[in-house]
Amino acid sequence: MLALTIPMAVLLASIMSFGRLSVDHELIAFKSCGINIYTLIKPTVIAAFLLSIFMVYFNNAVLPDTNHTLKNLMRKAGYRRPVTAIKPGIFNTLEKYTIYAKERIEDQLLNVVIYNRENIKFPQTIIAEKGNIILSDGGNSLKAILFNGQMHERDPKKPDKYLIRKFKKFILNLPDLGYNADFNTDSRSDRELSSKAMQEKIDEKEGSIKSVKKEILEINEKINDLEVDSIRTEKDKRKLKNFYNSRKIKLDKIRNYQKNIRMYQVEIHKKYAIAFACLIFVLIGAPIGMMTRTSGVGMAFSVSSIVFLIYYGTLTGGEELADKGVVSPFLAMWISNILFGIIGIYLVIISVKEMKFIDIERFKLKIMKFLKIK
Repeated sequence: MLALTIPMAVLLASIMSFGRLSVDHELIAFKSCGINIYTLIKPTVIAAFLLSIFMVYFNNAVLPDTNHTLKNLMRKAGYRRPVTAIKPGIFNTLEKYTIYAKERIEDQLLNVVIYNRENIKFPQTIIAEKGNIILSDGGNSLKAILFNGQMHERDPKKPDKYLIRKFKKFILNLPDLGYNADFNTDSRSDRELSSKAMQEKIDEKEGSIKSVKKEILEINEKINDLEVDSIRTEKDKRKLKNFYNSRKIKLDKIRNYQKNIRMYQVEIHKKYAIAFACLIFVLIGAPIGMMTRTSGVGMAFSVSSIVFLIYYGTLTGGEELADKGVVSPFLAMWISNILFGIIGIYLVIISVKEMKFIDIERFKLKIMKFLKIK
């Protein structure tokens, strides 16, 4: 949350602060003292730059570990309340048991079907109108309390006999689900890794690509040798077909490696791009605040929200394009900063010339006039 809200807070604060200076005519006082806009913005830009440096550290050191901790906590919460992990309309497998529920209301399952596969040849089937699930033993044992149902089973020794038992309440204990009390996992996704760790992953994938390419070259040589021979036996044809299939598999493996590399590169650039958004948003927010000449929280929040949504939408769209290989990860993640940086510099320049970017009063009058006409 902080990774995104801090840049947005910088944008909001810039619009409000410089808007207040403009409304209170303090900009005129600064100019009367010989202080121009560039000098006025300079301390804010320096502060934003230092904040961006801090966000680089935050995104690389604090954020990955926090995401990893959150994932482990969510795993623990899922084990503590296993009913939330059972999705309605889907067969959920827990060791030798398969649980199906048509509907789930809070912690209660409705129209429950449980398959006990301990007896592989003749699995036991339990049907109930409703039931509750309770976890115990650190997530390793599960107790299902079922109401108004039937139990269907067949005796392996007498397969011609089919037994149906009805019950109003039945308690089914599922011991040793294969989970232990340690819910932590060392596996990490791209958002749980620092830039350095992801770069190591990229180097590893690139090494694997080189190795696979060498194998493909060897396969190509064998294919060429067989294709040159005009007279082929059935055995040679099978070999040729196997070589083609093997080459296709290895090419798919390279594409998968390249996809993973792009994913890591996108995440690396994203960490730095979002961090330096603090600096970009100062260049955007300061002149907008001066030119709109409004100190209202509502207007400042509205403008900052629109700017941030456009920025984040561009960032998200770029991430999807980069993952598909349409554009480079660098361009996809930095294009928002580049465009908004250019716009910000332009706004600073025109703010020096005391041009109104948005005349709030005139805008209000036009709206009132339009409403009266209607």
